[in-house]
Amino acid sequence: MIDLLRRYPLPVIVLAQLFGTSLWFSINGVWLSLARELGLAEARLGTLTLAVQGGFIAGTLTFAVTGLADRFGASRMFAVASVVGALANAGFVMAVEQPVLGFALRFATGLCLAGIYPLGMKMVIAWTPRYAGAALAWLIGMLTVGTALPHLMRGATLGLPWEWPLLGSSMLALVGGALVLLLGDGPHLPKTSGRIPLSRGLAALGNARFRSVAGGYFGHMWELYAFWTLTPLLVARELDRAGWSAGLLPWLAFAVIAIGALGCILGGQLSRSRGSAWVAFRALAVSGLLCLCYPVLAGLPSWLLLMLLLLWGVMVVADSPQFSALAAAAAPRESIGSSLAVMNAVGYGLTLPAIWITAGLWDTWGVWVSLLLVPGPLLGLWSLGRGGLHRLSTTN
Repeated sequence: MIDLLRRYPLPVIVLAQLFGTSLWFSINGVWLSLARELGLAEARLGTLTLAVQGGFIAGTLTFAVTGLADRFGASRMFAVASVVGALANAGFVMAVEQPVLGFALRFATGLCLAGIYPLGMKMVIAWTPRYAGAALAWLIGMLTVGTALPHLMRGATLGLPWEWPLLGSSMLALVGGALVLLLGDGPHLPKTSGRIPLSRGLAALGNARFRSVAGGYFGHMWELYAFWTLTPLLVARELDRAGWSAGLLPWLAFAVIAIGALGCILGGQLSRSRGSAWVAFRALAVSGLLCLCYPVLAGLPSWLLLMLLLLWGVMVVADSPQFSALAAAAAPRESIGSSLAVMNAVGYGLTLPAIWITAGLWDTWGVWVSLLLVPGPLLGLWSLGRGGLHRLSTTN
């Protein structure tokens, strides 16, 4: 069994990533049922989403400060995070009517996701260093599908108790943790021991190339999670305009988010010939253009706007694995995990105001809130251009 898993490490890691990251938006997928059954306000959903993001940031900073991402076996840490995250997610079933405990459990879920996603990146680099861009494309593609998975599970269980898809996410996370534990650590990253100071994780910022990549990533992150949070609202608007059944909402929301995996995978394939920087720059430019144009085109037929949302879903995340590959290549080899943790922490920190502002203004601004996402891609493109990365056509 173990030999079979190690013969195909990349499929094992990306499947475990898919299962583990289903915890991320597990509440979002069942929120309509929760709100209807318990009379919860939409503001509570925003609070719980921000709790997960905050927990993830705290977790990535913990890895950066302590060097845990570089000191211990990534597979064991991934497995522990999956188990604890599954328990915290399942515990929300009993805490849904207790705001403080519910917030704490979602924060804990975010903490555990910091042991799943960044360490998944480290394991991909450890097992498949030659084609890091393409491999990370599969990994982040599965993160994208995992993020969308709760919407699919809710669509498949309409009419059933909301607890079912929530507990289903926990079961999937347990399976993912078991797979990675059996797989073990990859052979291509150096092991470190002892406490690693924060300066080690920050050292990569002294490299001009890493700063340029990080700036592009930060602009990308300002847009990404805010778009995913707005997706059900944007889809619901078009269903309402067209007079179509609200039962289509979870299916279409899943499609708009999950189709981003296609962008990741196609971008990964392109990166092997064109280079990661070439893919990242162009994907960020297209998604930024969609942020700008979508509200102007909001009067078009609903079916056409849904097609536009699908295109946006492809492009908004296609650059993410390429930023990770570029950052891993520029970071000091002995502290790749900590360097990526620092970059992730700052990037996810930027998702907090982006989600809070756009979701908070939706009721008054409607689709025009997408204009507030434009500064992210603009900053990212400026950073990449300043570093000359937009001219590169090789993976390094």
